[in-house]
Amino acid sequence: MVVAAVLVIGARQLGFAVLMHEAAHRSLLASRRLNDVVGNWLCAFPIWSDLRPYRPYHLQHHAKNWTEDDPDLGLANPFPITPASLRRKVWRDLSGQTGWKRLKATVRRDLGRSRGRVKRNFDAGWEAFSGVLVTNGILLAILALCGHPALYLLWVVAWLTSYSLVMRIRSIAEHAMIPDPTDELNNTRTTVARAWERLLVAPNCVNYHLEHHLLPTVPHYNLRRMHRMLRERGILDRACVARGYASVLRLAASQ
Repeated sequence: MVVAAVLVIGARQLGFAVLMHEAAHRSLLASRRLNDVVGNWLCAFPIWSDLRPYRPYHLQHHAKNWTEDDPDLGLANPFPITPASLRRKVWRDLSGQTGWKRLKATVRRDLGRSRGRVKRNFDAGWEAFSGVLVTNGILLAILALCGHPALYLLWVVAWLTSYSLVMRIRSIAEHAMIPDPTDELNNTRTTVARAWERLLVAPNCVNYHLEHHLLPTVPHYNLRRMHRMLRERGILDRACVARGYASVLRLAASQ
């Protein structure tokens, strides 16, 4: 039960990240102010993220996709790799090694000690931790009031383990091993997900990434409909669309 809970919670944490990503495009809520407040306090802070530095970083990815200035290029470039290399990456994720590395990098970022693309240009210092501490404190308090404060450990363990794995799978599926970086229908991948994949790997329609890059302001809950419309019009016939995440991971480990 604990293992199943950690896997599901990690995927739900990715779901929070997807909604933060939605807020970065200002498509989560109509009000800009409310969009940013909800995007941070209900989506980003609980998973130790922050909409404010994330937005310019992510919008640069959209503007500079598959160029030298794409901040996410390093996530896609190493693939394909050998099956043994992929297994090692999965082990580092599930054993918490990746999560521990991310934890240290996040602390450095929030203390203003990072450089380059992850440098925090405002609110650096202990005040940068306030949103994380408040939201996670509320979660712990709710569990304590329910008589089960120890369950909060599942949230922490998932953030260090399964959340790392589903983020890796997401980044591989979205941009790695694409057919043509210069073609807008083939420089990003949509993965048609099964029900269990939507539960454990692809929450909040994050699998429709090609559609998102074509029209970034379309809300996540309309991406499935957009996919269907494009399919009916034959636009996706030559596009980069995969059937299930297993096929993408096989391609990632095909070297």
